[in-house]
Amino acid sequence: MWAYESVFYQIYPLGFAGAPFENDGVLEHRILKVNDWIPHITRLGANAIYFSPVFESDTHGYNTRDYRKLDVRLGTNEDFRQVCENLHAAGIKVVLDGVFNHAGRGFFAFQDVQKNRWDSPYKDWFFLNFDGNSNYNDGFWYEGWEGNYDLVKLNLRNEEVVRYLLDSVKYWIEYFDIDGLRLDVAYCLDHDFIRRLRSCCDSLKKDFFLVGEMLHGDYNQLVNDQMLHSATNYECYKGLYSSFNSMNMFEINHSLMRQFGPENWTLYKGKHLLSFVDNHDVTRVASILTNPRHLPLIYALCFGMPGIPCVYYGSEWGARGEKSQGDPALRPSFEKPEFNELTEWISRLAEAKKSSHALNYGGFRSVVLTNHQCIFERKSQQERVLVAINASEHPYTAHFDAGCGLATDLITGQIHDFGGGSELPGYSAYFWKCEK
Repeated sequence: MWAYESVFYQIYPLGFAGAPFENDGVLEHRILKVNDWIPHITRLGANAIYFSPVFESDTHGYNTRDYRKLDVRLGTNEDFRQVCENLHAAGIKVVLDGVFNHAGRGFFAFQDVQKNRWDSPYKDWFFLNFDGNSNYNDGFWYEGWEGNYDLVKLNLRNEEVVRYLLDSVKYWIEYFDIDGLRLDVAYCLDHDFIRRLRSCCDSLKKDFFLVGEMLHGDYNQLVNDQMLHSATNYECYKGLYSSFNSMNMFEINHSLMRQFGPENWTLYKGKHLLSFVDNHDVTRVASILTNPRHLPLIYALCFGMPGIPCVYYGSEWGARGEKSQGDPALRPSFEKPEFNELTEWISRLAEAKKSSHALNYGGFRSVVLTNHQCIFERKSQQERVLVAINASEHPYTAHFDAGCGLATDLITGQIHDFGGGSELPGYSAYFWKCEK
């Protein structure tokens, strides 16, 4: 699967392109801005892009009005088709947000229910009660997603709803030639619907990638041969920044051992979860880390651990954004991309990750662990890599049996001699590929 060997770049299009929050109905070809960023994405080393919602919606993209029409604030379907063609020409796969749990109040089927009530042919597309009333005084009650009534929950046990959504996906694959979907709130989706979606996508395009948003619980419920290929690794997201802020590498190591370690009880051995240090829903990593010297190191840990790393637009050069300031603060429009020392570092991590069989497919074994340092092994049948992190400002000498005398650092290309211990300068990270 191509995704397991990829580095993802996430863009939230409505924010990225500077679209107004409310859908004003004015056609603007803002999505074409992505074309100007393709050289930057390529230089960063990303070879897959995940677009947050692009289809016509009421406001933020997750309250969809029309699943087969690009949001008018972003442009036309033809505009987005051109963007996808240009991305593919640059060797970049395209993954879209699939928002299937709920639609917006502007969705055509819901508006028909508002107009025709129990005479609407779409009344069974939702969970309605005509004896109640909604927060919007519709004259009937309906279920919203987690109490958000601008997000009208879809009935995924209704064959007409399922057919409409699957036909929409078929259109996206055939017209835009997309390569995968990220399923919004996948943990809420009907499991039979996910199985139908997987079967449908498998029949339409080889190696079509499905990744689900999961915040908690057992990822195996959805990540298996009949459902999803991957899920968002929120457990390790928390462990990544918390380990640095508390200067306690035991926290992230515990999660990695629980998920990917060598023991028989390991939960997700051999699976490829989506790894990230921030995204469109959480405080940017540059704003959440208490020590800015840890910024390159958290990316090294994210790229070195098992999983598929994903970089959120702007964070690669250290852009800041606080969740407490509201979602728009996390989804800004930058005039142009920046390429600084951090961006260069991430580009080196990306090339190391993409070129390493061990980093793409290897298991996980903890080798050295202290509060401030960690060294772990990523080993596959073809390769063995040691990932070393020193979060302290002070140098650290690690004494352990490396299993080899010499190693090449995949990040810098420098040769490392393990004789006499491994010296880790303060605030440093290495990907040592062991020579046979």
